[in-house]
Amino acid sequence: MQLPTHHSIADLYDTLHISYEKDIQFAILSIPKIHPQIPYKSSKLRADYFSFILTLDGSGTYYLDDRTFPFASGSIYFTNPGHTKSYELYESREAYIITVTEIFLRDYVQENIFDIFPFLLAEVVPPNELSESRLSELRNLYRQILDESEKTSPYKNKILGNMLEVLLLKLKEDFWLDYNPKLEGSQHSRIVKSFKQILDQEFRNIASGGRADRPQVIDFANQLHLHPNYLNTVIRSKTGKTINEWITTRTINTAKSLLRNTSLSSKEIAYKLGFREPTHFNRFFKKQMKTTPTLFRKSLPSKQ
Repeated sequence: MQLPTHHSIADLYDTLHISYEKDIQFAILSIPKIHPQIPYKSSKLRADYFSFILTLDGSGTYYLDDRTFPFASGSIYFTNPGHTKSYELYESREAYIITVTEIFLRDYVQENIFDIFPFLLAEVVPPNELSESRLSELRNLYRQILDESEKTSPYKNKILGNMLEVLLLKLKEDFWLDYNPKLEGSQHSRIVKSFKQILDQEFRNIASGGRADRPQVIDFANQLHLHPNYLNTVIRSKTGKTINEWITTRTINTAKSLLRNTSLSSKEIAYKLGFREPTHFNRFFKKQMKTTPTLFRKSLPSKQ
């Protein structure tokens, strides 16, 4: 089965036959305007942007990977990159969707966006029902954002960024104060689980001779259909270790296993693990283990 299309905001606009600015990083749309024919069922895709959907008057269903989330009037919902998603609209009389990239969030909201708003990394996000007062606030906020997005002010992106920060603060206050990314990473994160499975497979391939170099961040990102920076942020936030730290740990463990269980020389192991020069491997091993590969092997109990 072919994987769903990997979509940018520009791809979304192309699909909807709407003109857009070059390198578009932010957009807000009225859902009834972009989907005048109701009911409507979207195709499956993998978006590389965040979406924040406010439904004031309408209903439908979101499909995220293998999960199903019905929604109704007076609800808000967001999605982040890296998931297979689609949706159905049964009714849509007033609703808005904000789409925004990580780059825009970092440039115009907060540089350390995921430290301040870690819930943006959450992978299970059911629609949340809003109180009448909060619904009224967000209706006004979305309309202000829509109005501002149509202006040509030189400060437009900064103004939009400030408005988005207000939206994120209200969402955090109402629904995400107790979100713990590490708890999700240890129990429910599909991204973490998939990353670890790929990591295991890649190093099994190295140990068996099926791969001649160590995997890089981009290798995992390509397989998971995520931007490398976003993937690294997810892994760091949910496991406490960067992807490179995970790779380093697995490289050392594989090297120790090869030193312990094979007769390969240190030079052969270096090349097997993707080091161009054995001296690079020796320095790497000594930095991590405080001893050289040769001395590590000599320290092992002799086999009877």
